[in-house]
Amino acid sequence: MAKAARTEQKPDGEPAGNGRGDTPPTPRARSGSVPRKTGTKRWAAAPGREKCVVTLERGSPERVIPFGEDFIRCKLPAGTRVVYPPPPIAPVPDVKASIRQALVHPLGMDPLYAHLTPGMKVTIAVDDISLPLPQMKRPDVRQLILEAVLEMLNDYGVDDIEIIIALSLHRRMTEAEIRRIVGSKVFSDFWPKRLYNHDAEDPDGMVDLGKTDHGESVRINKRAAESDLVIYVNINLVPMDGGHKSVGVGLCDYEVLKAHHTPHTILDCWSFMDPTASALSRSCERIGKVVESHVKVFHIESTLNNSMYGDAMAFLSKREDDWNAADEWAYRSLTWTLGKLPRKLKRDFLMRYRAGYGVTGINAGACEPVHDRTLENCYRQYAVPVQGQADVLVTGIPYLCPYNVNSIMNPLLVHCTALGYFFNMYRGAPLLKKDGVFILCHPLYDEFHPDHHPSYIEFFRRLLPESRDSSYLMRTYEEQFARDPSYVHLYRHGNAYHGAHPFYMWYWGEAGRAHAGQVICVGAESERVADVLGWKVAPTMDEALAMAKSFLAKNDPQITLLKHPPLLMTDVTP
Repeated sequence: MAKAARTEQKPDGEPAGNGRGDTPPTPRARSGSVPRKTGTKRWAAAPGREKCVVTLERGSPERVIPFGEDFIRCKLPAGTRVVYPPPPIAPVPDVKASIRQALVHPLGMDPLYAHLTPGMKVTIAVDDISLPLPQMKRPDVRQLILEAVLEMLNDYGVDDIEIIIALSLHRRMTEAEIRRIVGSKVFSDFWPKRLYNHDAEDPDGMVDLGKTDHGESVRINKRAAESDLVIYVNINLVPMDGGHKSVGVGLCDYEVLKAHHTPHTILDCWSFMDPTASALSRSCERIGKVVESHVKVFHIESTLNNSMYGDAMAFLSKREDDWNAADEWAYRSLTWTLGKLPRKLKRDFLMRYRAGYGVTGINAGACEPVHDRTLENCYRQYAVPVQGQADVLVTGIPYLCPYNVNSIMNPLLVHCTALGYFFNMYRGAPLLKKDGVFILCHPLYDEFHPDHHPSYIEFFRRLLPESRDSSYLMRTYEEQFARDPSYVHLYRHGNAYHGAHPFYMWYWGEAGRAHAGQVICVGAESERVADVLGWKVAPTMDEALAMAKSFLAKNDPQITLLKHPPLLMTDVTP
């Protein structure tokens, strides 16, 4: 019998926190202003999270690691530390009641209905398909929020309403994708004249609101800027989303993004998961405050738990030490099925999967008090205390990231997910020691979606072989790609990411590239692709670990496996 890894006990579910699911008050209730906390914020993780960290022993079973559209099993050395996602915190008992409660008892603002008068112009902005990952089972929480908001607008005689998908420079969503998020009724009532994708390149569709005190341009969608009220409907999966970033980024154009989507700003974000430490977040805050000095914005932010896997794949949410015969059979069945399919069919099969997320909170009102509550919920769900950094950090890269929903995980997105997102899933200190080795698992195929990522293809195949220097690429090529007429046309009239977007995907990895001494990809199909990215390759985990030991000149390095997904973030004490 395999020997279990050392840990205290299997993590239990956490109680619900500020779900706000009680019965809504009478319609004329008023809420007082909620002062924002000042100083550096350090939200605590839920208690007992140290139980999510286990240390493997000689007889511990193999660990299952995502490998693109597949999974691999690896026997890791005794002493390896494995960090597991926390168990899902309890959802609110009644989502619709929580939404109504938030609308009539907002934070830092009067109730939504108090801002409504007949004949006014209202714009509702909605987060796009990039979150949550995977997509949630219907009804999407954005649908429920929209239905509640539209009912209240109708009750108060507001009929000049438009709904904008807040894409920023992301690809246009298809009709089917939009219908799934907003629901059939909202779609049929508003599409296409009053429900549409934001267009950052519409020459008549953007308005200049001035500059911040740091000289950053502030430009947003014209319809929103000219509205009496903007309502932003947001999903927060990680702390780097929401808040002042919502309107100031979701409805902006390239002129705004280029101020803070730079290698320098990204490198200064020593932790994306702690907004108080992020230069990008500070820039978004400055931009957001200018926006809100011109436009009244009512923020509605929702948070989800990490209940990603349903009954058929419940084994993926368990530690391998706790698997039973049914879990083993389910794993073998899944991998056998995937093994029989060509990659495209695997991808289609996985993209159709819908996660059973639970809504853990709905908060509405003024930007900063709302986002403070949102961050509390995020950290309650995702944060895991970890003592000590790793010499070698191992993680699997799955088939999905925010920028390839219904698409292909191309090499640039693998780079962004590994060194941009997973590396930065920490607070306090990086989980990987400076100049340590980052080992990722992915087939790293040379494949791109020609409709969604046309500018990525040129960036990867023409620019990166010339230079991996982000500052050089920004100075020499970014503006050229952003203004390229063909890329602008594909962004506006097709379903392509903006011409500047691949540059941002490369910049996101700036902190990880600067921090890691070596990056090794296990199972890469193309050494040429790895070479373009500046990575080493290894056919197996054993060979990757041997390469890491040689690079570090250590016979017994501290190895840590991050068990993404579901998402987790580490609170690291060096």
